Amino acid sequence: MKAVILSGGEGTRGKPFTNYFPKAMIPINGKPLIDYIVNYLSGFDLIDEIIILADYKKLGGQIKNYFEGRKITKNLTFIQDSQSGTGGDLIHVSRKLKGDSDFILWFVDNFCAIDLQRMYSFYRKKNSLGCIAVRRFSKSETGFAVIKNGFITEFQEKPMIKMHIPECLGVYILATEILSKIRSKLKKKKRNLNLSFDILEELSLKNKLSGFDIGKTSWMDIESPITLQRNRKLIRKIIREMNI
Repeated sequence: MKAVILSGGEGTRGKPFTNYFPKAMIPINGKPLIDYIVNYLSGFDLIDEIIILADYKKLGGQIKNYFEGRKITKNLTFIQDSQSGTGGDLIHVSRKLKGDSDFILWFVDNFCAIDLQRMYSFYRKKNSLGCIAVRRFSKSETGFAVIKNGFITEFQEKPMIKMHIPECLGVYILATEILSKIRSKLKKKKRNLNLSFDILEELSLKNKLSGFDIGKTSWMDIESPITLQRNRKLIRKIIREMNI
């Protein structure tokens, strides 16, 4: 099975930093974000190749330059994206996925030690065409107060909150037959095809999209270096969970 890392976003939330380097190259303890993700994915036996999809004609070229000459335990391939949305860009990896029934899609700003082996087993058991990692528990970044009769009776400093509706994360397992659906949609829409709203939403209406709950596994959206400064303890915890 191949794993595709989607790294072609413009990093709007990370500006002004992402005016100078792509989100994938945000430094964490002296190494770029994407280095952690590549090494984490390399640790799974079910993955035999890692494909990095990015805009190498622009800042994405820094990603390719970083990995040149470095030893990676799995085959590493670089493919130019087309800036045609999270769905449209996947068409460019269709040749590499030929002969495979499924593939992993990992959005580069997702920092998490998800057990992909368990997620894949769950996906196969559900006989779905797609599976999204979701979570019900989230570590709050602010403190909360318990109030009774208008008086604060207790403080809860950054508690673990159980959400009413599970949150979708940027890690997917998808059947390669989804690519034909994307190709068909692109003929009508041409550009900016959103994977979730233009493709996966239809699957959900047909009970063909499953959700793998990561439980209380730590997760973080790495949107900018400022995010890292605010969440140093969480970053260290995730790195320990990744065991790399």
